[in-house]
Amino acid sequence: MEQEPRTVREIFYERERTTLSERAFLCENTRGRDRPEEECVNRTEFQRDRDRILHSKSFRRMMHKTQVFLFPVDEHYRTRLTHTLEVTQIARIIARALMLNEDLCEAAALGHDLGHTPFGHSGEAVMQDCFDPNFTHYRQSLRVVEFLEKNGQGLNLTWEVRDGIVNHSGSNKASTLEGRIIKFADRIAYINHDIDDSVRAGIITSEDIPKEYREILGEKHSTRINTMVSSVIEASRGKDDIAMTERIGRATDGLRSFLFESVYYNPRAKREEAKARMLVEQLYRYFCENPDKMPEFYYQNTANDSVGRCVCDYISGMTDRYAVALYKDLFVPKEWETPEITRRDW
Repeated sequence: MEQEPRTVREIFYERERTTLSERAFLCENTRGRDRPEEECVNRTEFQRDRDRILHSKSFRRMMHKTQVFLFPVDEHYRTRLTHTLEVTQIARIIARALMLNEDLCEAAALGHDLGHTPFGHSGEAVMQDCFDPNFTHYRQSLRVVEFLEKNGQGLNLTWEVRDGIVNHSGSNKASTLEGRIIKFADRIAYINHDIDDSVRAGIITSEDIPKEYREILGEKHSTRINTMVSSVIEASRGKDDIAMTERIGRATDGLRSFLFESVYYNPRAKREEAKARMLVEQLYRYFCENPDKMPEFYYQNTANDSVGRCVCDYISGMTDRYAVALYKDLFVPKEWETPEITRRDW
């Protein structure tokens, strides 16, 4: 009896079983989605998650969200979107070298910053002050994919991708090796592109980077990234965890500390931060007092969640320029225009 031809998805599953490391997470072993769905014949579940994130409104909005420099005019500064793409590229390189599941890694990396507020960590700090001290962009990213996207339906992603998204920062640790890669890829990306942007902005020069870190990690942007990526691959190959070699890890941590001292807390880099924080805080307080002025989805959700929670959701989804335009519309007086009939009379 002739067998039915295998689907493309089944071929992918077989490829994962035969080519990936025994430590890789196979897509066929996923814990699944909160709402069961019929499988796609041409894509694995992690590939579907990747596509859902790519086509989401939250993903597109990241092109106008701050990375470090608030509201830059120069198009060559990184945004939250270009940062995400760099993280994804680094994560895939590491996953491929370790023979782990690239599709899982890619989906988690693409979704890791979907919940970031406008004006970067400045907006995040306002949400912590005004809404909840425990507010974080990574928890908000999880809320985006589980609920806020598609007007309350969420993207219905697999458990493993959501786990990688919410555990990419701080002391959190994802359940899969693929998810743990995101934390390292994120740090490698932002350390190096923030140096690049800071040099472009004239905040620092390449020579300002302490010599000991330049000697260990490299003088050039691409060299430093390659050194850090190679370190992760070397320290993680054949292991049940993701790590960096000790020497490179210490230098990377030192370089990150240098950035905090010289860039992230630098008055020149942050000269607009106080304005941005004031803007976000005023928007938050205004909509808490006038929740009916929010878009219908957020206002209707006040029947289920607190007003503060719904306002936080609305503001966290804003781009920098949308927040500025909205602030101007609400709080900045508009020019008085003389009606046409009065002009004719004059």
